[in-house]
Amino acid sequence: MKILLIGGGGREHALAWKLAQSPRVEKIYCVPGNPGIAAVAECVAIDITDNDALGKFALEHNISLTVVGPELPLTNGLADHFAALNLKVFGPSQKAAQLEGSKAFAKEIMHKYHIPTAASVAFTDIDSALAYIKEQGAPIVVKADGLAAGKGVVVALTVEEAIDAVTMMMRDKAFGSAGNLVVIEEYLAGEEASLLAFTDGTTVVPMVAAQDHKRVFDNDQGPNTGGMGTYAPAPVVTPAVREQVRREVLQPVVDAMRQEGIIYKGCLYAGLMMTAQGPKVIEFNARFGDPETQVVLPLLASDLVDIMEACADGRLADVTIEWEDKAAVCVVLAAGGYPGSYNKGDKITGLDQAELQGAMVFHAGTGTVNGQIVTHGGRVLGVTAVAANLREAVDKVYQAVPVINFAGMQYRKDIAHRAFNRSDR
Repeated sequence: MKILLIGGGGREHALAWKLAQSPRVEKIYCVPGNPGIAAVAECVAIDITDNDALGKFALEHNISLTVVGPELPLTNGLADHFAALNLKVFGPSQKAAQLEGSKAFAKEIMHKYHIPTAASVAFTDIDSALAYIKEQGAPIVVKADGLAAGKGVVVALTVEEAIDAVTMMMRDKAFGSAGNLVVIEEYLAGEEASLLAFTDGTTVVPMVAAQDHKRVFDNDQGPNTGGMGTYAPAPVVTPAVREQVRREVLQPVVDAMRQEGIIYKGCLYAGLMMTAQGPKVIEFNARFGDPETQVVLPLLASDLVDIMEACADGRLADVTIEWEDKAAVCVVLAAGGYPGSYNKGDKITGLDQAELQGAMVFHAGTGTVNGQIVTHGGRVLGVTAVAANLREAVDKVYQAVPVINFAGMQYRKDIAHRAFNRSDR
């Protein structure tokens, strides 16, 4: 069979790598792809927001299954367009993708169906939002309603920070129309985790829990990023907690969407805070996480194509999903200056040598100049290692990372630190 993969980052490289392992796959096309993905797929230059061009390509190339990586094509209705063309797609419809595309919509669903989350109020008027912040005090969380490339959330520890965040989003339009409406939430204390799940709109099967590291510097210092590294399984999500989240969060939200007349098919991502009152939802995403995918998929023992087809066909209950009893760690190598301004076009060396050390190198923001792989984004590479346990995986990944080099390269040296610092281990 032929597969079309949409996207061109580290998540999509991990998806392409895993899809290519299926004996059923004859050919993978990736739009637009990247130099790492090019090793397992044919990269095609089409705008990922051009539904007509993507549909035309899928029909002309007899695509059996389309897998959508990033959120933008989903909120742009790509799955609906493909369904109208009778093309099979792994990814939620435009209405279902509102769980990620609108934080206010997600909050409405959670409050209506009693899914545990932070208390919140939505505002379209800046003066009302500022008055509410002054009344509530800090710490408090400010979120732009729409898509903001993972940067639309500010955890404000002071009232001044919260006021600055609202002003940046609503008046200065730092995220464009995404900040026309802001959601202001109570601050939740606890340890974060990400739990992704496969769903066909009825059955929900959680994956292995992961834990992301958002801040750019060691010890969780510095500004937030798209993610500087991750590991799985995350010990904060015990088997009992994982089942609790399935029962109290994942299954209820899929059922709630169905009650609202929306069938949610694809990957459902729950960003969670483990509070003293139990797991609470910070956010939902309508697709695989990045960099969570780079540690979750290497632990998947089953055929990803079989699972995705079952989700698309509404028969996930018939599929057995198995996981390796191992651990995986991913360290993101970022450009100097990220998440602020950074340079592009710097030569990257050591990629082959890192893989010889037993690591997998997933390309996130790379390009080519005269046949040489160069930097082309803020998060440049994700280096992943799998081992029998977390300590061995951490040791393995940090042996491979220094083999790679490019000008200004920065990375965190403490990925998985919370797993080793737990008082209950």
